[in-house]
Amino acid sequence: MTELTKENFSLLNSFRKIPFSTRAVGGLYLAVLILGIVNGFNISTLLSASLHLFGVWAVLALANVPSIQAGTGPNFALPIGIVSGLLAMVLVLSLDIKGMAFILLAALLAIVFGSLAGYLYGRLMNAVKGSEMAIAPYTGFAITAVFGLLWLAIPIGHPHMIFFLGGGLRHQIPLDQFDANFILARFLEIEIFGLEIRTGELLVVFAGCFLMWLFFRTKTGIAMSAVGRNPMFAKASGINVDRSRVIANMMSTAIAALGVIVYAQGFGFVQLYDFPMFMAFPAIACILVGGASGQRAKVANVIVGTFLFQGLMATALPVFTRVLEGAGFVNALRMIIQNGIILYALSRMSKGGN
Repeated sequence: MTELTKENFSLLNSFRKIPFSTRAVGGLYLAVLILGIVNGFNISTLLSASLHLFGVWAVLALANVPSIQAGTGPNFALPIGIVSGLLAMVLVLSLDIKGMAFILLAALLAIVFGSLAGYLYGRLMNAVKGSEMAIAPYTGFAITAVFGLLWLAIPIGHPHMIFFLGGGLRHQIPLDQFDANFILARFLEIEIFGLEIRTGELLVVFAGCFLMWLFFRTKTGIAMSAVGRNPMFAKASGINVDRSRVIANMMSTAIAALGVIVYAQGFGFVQLYDFPMFMAFPAIACILVGGASGQRAKVANVIVGTFLFQGLMATALPVFTRVLEGAGFVNALRMIIQNGIILYALSRMSKGGN
């Protein structure tokens, strides 16, 4: 009996160590799943939708790990990386490159563009130390506006990319015209008891997570983490603090550029203009829901947080639509839940979600 009590006490302590934000969102997600099953939904359908959103969002959430670890906080300027990835895709599509070749070449260009943009952004972050989180969102908004003009002026004449009357790129460029939609999603796709597993997307996500985990066990990664924990001590130890912060933001921006490629192929179209504007907030919410703070982040925070947050977003709309049949505020309710979770995650950021 004593051993059983000790075991229960140990389990209770383990549960309490899980950040409250993770427990809260996890509990809400479980409640929506149960509500969906009670109302006739197949659990496999709901989980398939959850895995789909996890696959297309996880890389964008992962982009926040280097910036957090280096002390510049969550990357609210994620749109810089996103527009870099969009530019890479637009240029490759304009050459009429299709299929897997499109993904590979776009990814290569995205890394180049994202790294260059991340270098400039990292220099900016070094110039405004202490005010990163105030400057970053407006930097993202500004770059989105600049590229809004670029999409109108860029000299591309591909008939599937421009407006019907000419004069700029469309708001949405369909990838099915280039045989590039769902490339990763359909790669080695399997179905188990009705559960659709987009193996290609998941392989990309877990490969990225593994490489990130590996990086922070290298000399450069350890130095970067030291800068985030205590920049004064890191500087006294001979670490170039500014250089580490620049490298972190180059990584973050390049990963975001790759993330938008995974996102675009997962939905089957490339979105331009205002699309990148508010993409940073859900991505940051994912990692914060997983238990990260404004100073520390792990790969596990990305995996857990993205699955719970995006899983909840994937299941909430169809379940509430059936439960509240005839109500005209279902989508508004979903947005309230989404933005409420984002707001809560950001408000608890300094405490690591506890």
